[in-house]
Amino acid sequence: MQATVRVYDPETRSGSVLLDDGSELDFDAPAFDAGGLRLLRLGQRVNLAVAPDGRVTAITLSTFPLP
Repeated sequence: MQATVRVYDPETRSGSVLLDDGSELDFDAPAFDAGGLRLLRLGQRVNLAVAPDGRVTAITLSTFPLP
């Protein structure tokens, strides 16, 4: 699934993204850490791995493979 970074807090390593349909989805530090990233910028395109319960399990740049 692809999305665009809406909010990112480098201190907590959490934030939210906007899906292509306009809905917002939050992610937490474990999802950020699973993608192997150092930081995100607002407006950056990302790939998401989402669990069946709707929780983001990994977030990474759109040019990187998901773990």
